[in-house]
Amino acid sequence: MRPSLVLALTLLAWSQIAGCAPPSGPAPISGEVAEARGWRLETVVAGLEHPWSIAWLPDGSALITERPGRLRVLRDGRLDPQPIAGVPQVLAYGQGGLLDLAPHPDFADNALVYLTFSEGTQDANRTALARGRLQGHRLEDVQVIFRNADTKAGGQHFGSRLLWLPDGSLLMSIGDGGNPPVAFAGANIRNQAQNPGTHFGKVLRLTQDGKPFPGNPMADQPGARPEVWTLGHRNIQGLALDPKTGRVWATEHGSRGGDELNLITGGGNYGWPLVTYSLEYSGPRVSQETSRPGFVDPKLVWVPSKAPSGLAYNGGDRYPGWGGNLFSGALKFGQVRRIALDGERVVGEDKLSIGARVRDLRQGPDGYLYVLTDEQDGRLLRIVPDGGRP
Repeated sequence: MRPSLVLALTLLAWSQIAGCAPPSGPAPISGEVAEARGWRLETVVAGLEHPWSIAWLPDGSALITERPGRLRVLRDGRLDPQPIAGVPQVLAYGQGGLLDLAPHPDFADNALVYLTFSEGTQDANRTALARGRLQGHRLEDVQVIFRNADTKAGGQHFGSRLLWLPDGSLLMSIGDGGNPPVAFAGANIRNQAQNPGTHFGKVLRLTQDGKPFPGNPMADQPGARPEVWTLGHRNIQGLALDPKTGRVWATEHGSRGGDELNLITGGGNYGWPLVTYSLEYSGPRVSQETSRPGFVDPKLVWVPSKAPSGLAYNGGDRYPGWGGNLFSGALKFGQVRRIALDGERVVGEDKLSIGARVRDLRQGPDGYLYVLTDEQDGRLLRIVPDGGRP
């Protein structure tokens, strides 16, 4: 089917669901796309309980978080049956639990591992960041070095991805806190995404000790949190760095349509919930505006939602024709979307049907792409070329 016809049908479906005119704005809108060719899946390991994140260590082993609160080790293609001890106690509730992990860039020298997780109770919880030193089969000297300044109720929208930048700063995403009727300060909590005085709906830029990184764009703004790097986000669960250009890409969940791919730049306001393609779960639009001066437009919008989680930049040559592409997981459709770029512009997209909810997606040290499936018996999968050009 021609891409223009796919787009037209997608917008027609959107208008029928919403009971109103389809959205208009500067962002390209993605609907159904063709299946990518020239690839296959290999199962590396199974038996993971709702895995959330994977990261490799210099010795070739990998750490994997499981949302219920376990940190696992993968070594020589085998999953160690014994979890790593010393992980902070987590609130495994709703979307919360043990979430992302990121070894320190100098892990080979300091053995530091950073973990995001939800803590508290079902009625008062928050996203937090802990750091510990991996010694043998245990995290030592574990400290919670950052917490969302405010608590929220319910089990929605914790975020939370981590990404080290070349300048030594650490990006951390925090979700907007949840859908209506979840409230904060007497209004829908999602409105806090526009309030620089809270951490909800933000990307934060931190030092290795969890402090505000010097030079953050809102550090001198009265009432603003000095950690805030960008605002106006709903729930970022994908962060990736293009190491050649330094561009930071992010994917975030919309509400019933309106998932976004964004190019993240310090000081940017990305609109949520004032400017969005999303619909309320009850039917009407969240906002009548999809673009407004002073807000950053997305580079791609997914209608309907694919529920993006996990984002990887492929900088290698393992896959002919796929170098310099982004790969975005899709929880809802059990896919990976391959996104072709021309600089900052999206120029193409297709899908790799995985057949299970994709929670994380990373490029391994061997240059291959790895997928974590969000299941009770979750798997780590490897995407490998399967003859010919993709």
